Amino acid sequence: MEFNVKKLASDAGVFFSRAMQFTEEKLGQAEKTELDAHFENLLARADCTKNWTEKILRQTEVLLQPNPSARVEEFLYEKLDRKVPSRVTNGELLAQYMTEAANDFGPGTPYGKTLIKVGETQRRLGAAEREFIRSASINFLTPLRNFLEGDWKTISKERRILQNRRLDLDACKARLKKAKAAEAKAALWNDEVEKAEHEMRLTQTEFDRQAEVTRLLLEGISSTHVNHLRCLHEFVESQTNYYAQCYQFMLDLQKQLGSSKGEIFSGTFVGNADSTSPAAAPSASAVAAAPLPAVPTIPVVPTIVGVPNTVAEGVLNPNEVKPPASGTRKARVLYDYEAADSTELALLADEMITVYSLPGMDPDWLIGERGNQKGKVPVTYLELLS
Repeated sequence: MEFNVKKLASDAGVFFSRAMQFTEEKLGQAEKTELDAHFENLLARADCTKNWTEKILRQTEVLLQPNPSARVEEFLYEKLDRKVPSRVTNGELLAQYMTEAANDFGPGTPYGKTLIKVGETQRRLGAAEREFIRSASINFLTPLRNFLEGDWKTISKERRILQNRRLDLDACKARLKKAKAAEAKAALWNDEVEKAEHEMRLTQTEFDRQAEVTRLLLEGISSTHVNHLRCLHEFVESQTNYYAQCYQFMLDLQKQLGSSKGEIFSGTFVGNADSTSPAAAPSASAVAAAPLPAVPTIPVVPTIVGVPNTVAEGVLNPNEVKPPASGTRKARVLYDYEAADSTELALLADEMITVYSLPGMDPDWLIGERGNQKGKVPVTYLELLS
């Protein structure tokens, strides 16, 4: 009991001494031991790393989960060390609504068929988003969070200890200075000065030792940057794969809708052709339900002026197609493409082909040639070269 009381009294005395030293330094009434320039640079670099890591972490969380309520829920589950429940993505929820709507409207109707096709693509987009979020969380967010909750906490703890050691050292320097001043006036015995010098040597040793420990931790920030750089590359790779999947899914959907739009507008909404009554005009809801024509996202080859209009969309015979005298271009294939019929040319990713356009063709398509093979190819699968 007596030992605990003495320890508490000692701790209180040390705390009071540090508080006095800190206050006097702030008021400019006491000298402060300054760290060398290299050490100060290490401290500034560490603080900069911590601040930007926090901002990047928080904003990446917002990117992956824009709903703040969901982020709070995930944070609470994480702190409680419980598994976060599986959450349906927006794409998957939209797919569910579209499928249910198609069943109500009639899955055999043009609108119902299109809803099913679009809904399936939305489901695939939602699944790709889920995988991207999972990959980004493991490969990017987790290392950033581990640094802030692990390495940075250790650095902060050692910096606080170093600050206390410095305050103790400066307080001892102040006492030694006063003891020497009093000795000069014969107000103190020599043993008081020796005691102050001994205390200062001890605190100086503790300060130097703690400064070295803190310095080593701060220099480890460089390896942290290397680790975060690797994680950043993995994040970019995951994001690239995600957007490439989304692009491919939408290309496939665009192709499906493009092949069915002619059927939709060829009389599907008109009455029986054998009926003697005049055909009914399409309703506003039927027009709104029809898929819109696809907008090409990659520039197309202009139509060659002066070439006879011998090729009509849908009746192309590759053996009868003659390339124009000028206007052909080279193109690199971006993705594999499987020909739907004999009028199309199958493609392999990264191969080079010759392409050109003919009057009357759908602007979403070009004529492609590879050796003796030729056929229609979709523009969106190509990178047109000058």
